[in-house]
Amino acid sequence: MSEPISAPFADVADESTDNSVLLEVTPEGVAVVLLNRPSRRNAFNERMILALNEAFETLAGAQGVRVVILRGAGGAFCAGADLDWMRSSADLSEEDNRADAMDLAKMLKALHSLPMLTVAVVEGPAFGGGAGLAAACDLTIAASDAVFAFSEVRLGLTPATISPYVVAAIGARNARRLFALGSRFDATEALRIGLVDHVADSAEALDAYQEALVGEVMATAPGAVADAKALADDVAGRPIDHGLMQDTARRIAARRVSPEGREGLAAFFGKRKPGWAG
Repeated sequence: MSEPISAPFADVADESTDNSVLLEVTPEGVAVVLLNRPSRRNAFNERMILALNEAFETLAGAQGVRVVILRGAGGAFCAGADLDWMRSSADLSEEDNRADAMDLAKMLKALHSLPMLTVAVVEGPAFGGGAGLAAACDLTIAASDAVFAFSEVRLGLTPATISPYVVAAIGARNARRLFALGSRFDATEALRIGLVDHVADSAEALDAYQEALVGEVMATAPGAVADAKALADDVAGRPIDHGLMQDTARRIAARRVSPEGREGLAAFFGKRKPGWAG
């Protein structure tokens, strides 16, 4: 992108903000998606879910975006479902609730399917769907005072729509325990089980680590990143048989003769930076 863009998604009747989701992209290709309902600790409602889906679909088709940072405004990541939204769902039919839940499922899939690296930066609460957002990202960094929970069972519910991403991140055993208990756990525990990849001991350290990650991303080839993300999903759980061996051989062969592959090798042997790192 030649110019930074800034766009709001979905007007929300909230006492402290007009827009529930904000998107900004720098000329260098760093996209920041900001959950922007600080008075509700950035809790989901139907408008925010649709706004997030629109933001992720916009980014999926954007040229030049190298990394997506997902953060929450006001020192909170996402406190899960908005209480007013949850209260209204009890009055809907099962069919209407299914459609409502599918909007959340589509939004999470749109985030997970983005071709560039996605990073969740968690401060404060990440409950329910908020923890699901973190799990759907490729990488999560958290402040030391961040708090996580899958507390749906305490309301007679289950974390159904977020479960594919959470189970992939922390494994079935940890998911069964945390889903069944619904209790809160801290950033250290989230790090231990794989929901978080790095814990920072201050807001300054969190921002510094984010900046360091952005610097690392700029050294990577965008197309190779997209293919590498798809590779991880496609080989997960498959038996290492002849079919998988053929598939992986085909993938690396295609990468070697791709423009990025040729440029990367030429830059390495020419002792220079590749074009995408400029």
